Amino acid sequence: RISGPYVTEVDGTKHEIYPMEARLRNLTYAAPIALEMTPVVNGREQDTELVYIGDIPVMLKSKLCYLSQLSREELIACGEDPDDPGGYFIVNGSERVIVAMEDLAPNRIIVDVDEKGATPVYKAKLFSTTVGFRARIELKLKSDGVLYISVPGVPTEIPFVIMMRALGLESDKEIAEAVSLDEEIQSELEPSFEKATGVDTVRDAILYIGNRVAHGQVEEYRIQKAENIIDKNFLPHLGRTSHSRKEKAIFLGEMACRVIELKLGKRKPDDKDHFKNKRLRLAGPLLADLFRVAFRNLVRDIKYQLERIGVKGPIITVSAAVRPGIITERLQHALATGNWGRGHVGVTQLLDRTNRLSTLSHLRRLQSPLSRSQPNFEARDLHPTHWGRLCPNETPEGSNCGLVKNLALSACISVGVNPERIKQVLYNMGVVSVYEANEALKLSGAKVFVDGTLIGYCDSPEKLVKEFRERRRAGEIANEVNIAYYSKAYGEREEVYVNCDEGRVVRPLIIVENGVPKLQLEHIEKIVQGEWVWEDLVKRGIIEYLDAEEEENAYIALTPEELTPEHTHLEISAYTILGICASTIPYAEHNQSPRNSYQAAMAKQALGVYSTNFQMRVDSRSHLLHYPQVPLVETALMDIMGYK
Repeated sequence: RISGPYVTEVDGTKHEIYPMEARLRNLTYAAPIALEMTPVVNGREQDTELVYIGDIPVMLKSKLCYLSQLSREELIACGEDPDDPGGYFIVNGSERVIVAMEDLAPNRIIVDVDEKGATPVYKAKLFSTTVGFRARIELKLKSDGVLYISVPGVPTEIPFVIMMRALGLESDKEIAEAVSLDEEIQSELEPSFEKATGVDTVRDAILYIGNRVAHGQVEEYRIQKAENIIDKNFLPHLGRTSHSRKEKAIFLGEMACRVIELKLGKRKPDDKDHFKNKRLRLAGPLLADLFRVAFRNLVRDIKYQLERIGVKGPIITVSAAVRPGIITERLQHALATGNWGRGHVGVTQLLDRTNRLSTLSHLRRLQSPLSRSQPNFEARDLHPTHWGRLCPNETPEGSNCGLVKNLALSACISVGVNPERIKQVLYNMGVVSVYEANEALKLSGAKVFVDGTLIGYCDSPEKLVKEFRERRRAGEIANEVNIAYYSKAYGEREEVYVNCDEGRVVRPLIIVENGVPKLQLEHIEKIVQGEWVWEDLVKRGIIEYLDAEEEENAYIALTPEELTPEHTHLEISAYTILGICASTIPYAEHNQSPRNSYQAAMAKQALGVYSTNFQMRVDSRSHLLHYPQVPLVETALMDIMGYK
């Protein structure tokens, strides 16, 4: 149960507060969380009570915040700027932003070749992520031709075949078929099988791992330890119990298949900087990580407090054992200092209030976790897939150049959709599951992946993708889901990728059919008259959101004039590729590129009226221009941003 933001006074009374009061009195704008707790003594449940466990900071203008329900007049009455965008937190009276983190996509296999040594080492790596647990798993094909796996918690590398045996595939035939049915690929596995001679049963394989983990212990303990590693540390996103071992074996086989295909030249190495391999972690997931750690500490503390109090009498009061300060202090400290634990520093920053543009731009900023001391030239470059997603001009000069980026105007970020429903839809549309597919289909059919995991095979991928897109436009499937089809041009096999996870940067485009855009004049008139809003265009299948992966399948026209029957989409407008600052530059396309970057940095330092409620605010330092003037030359985007 979460109620609205409130504050406890010195005399113990509680009352609701608005953000303005929190700013003026140096309070934290936070909402209380209460849990229902039921003590169970000797199997008998006792009375359920509502226990307050702590405060969680509230983002302004979010659902919990009181400002989200008010009209413009009411906002002015509260002393707020009616045009303030929200999206930041107030901690101890200062406005703080959680800057989005850009990260490699979790649970995706990325194959790469390491050319450093005398012989190239081919490797596939992935970050397997479940709630609050990240395991980096790497599969290497070394110079001796043997595949090795490195798992967190195991000091040495484990040969591939032994791991497959430990996951329950006993015969050599099963293991080879889990990798691929192609004989050329199977013959590459020979050195790996030779490496695992003498380890012939599942028990042998588990003991082999156990000897590496818990050396010199009792046999039962070694087996238990090894099984724990297999279930908990190895590919935890597929499941953390012993039931999911079969799925893990199939996934590992797919990894091995990709490494061998890379060695044989049937597959190109993946591009780490392609935007399909990136995810953005916004305030939600970052705060969730923090809350998870704090809540674990709270549970431990409750256990300790209950043991300390001891059972006095028949009825236990849970509320006496709960210290709400644990969660409150942990979250507030992290937001106030920007220390996110595990060496993440500078995640939160003070909101830049120089002028309105600098505020908006600060709320749409991204940071890359790479260190700024080493020259990561590839990571700093502008990638073709940044088109329409990140601003090409707005980045600081100097050591952070290309590592700190800003979202473009039309970009927005996907919210996760439950993958189980999508899998059901795909199975109903004729995808055959991995366990049921016959050999012919496995050899010739296209592999279908959902969120990076192989779920089955399909014999007519193009038809499947076309039907899937039609159903999404009709509104049967959530418009957050994207599907991409890779033809034989990319590799030996056809592949279909379905993405429905959170954090992908997607952008809206107008759908084109037979060279005619679906957006017609009558639709625009309805929007002008206020009958329709933006969501109606998306619901009616006139506009759809594409992520970087599905955009590989699209052929997009820049202007309506150049439309041909081959085009699939039309840009809403070419200038939405720019970010907040670059779009205020008049005639930006006539300038030399670095000049636009310099202006984008300087637009954040111009003085003006940064907020219309400056009379009410007590900033430690703020500047006001007495006579701001309307610019002589305006750009079309100034109206959209409320620049004037």
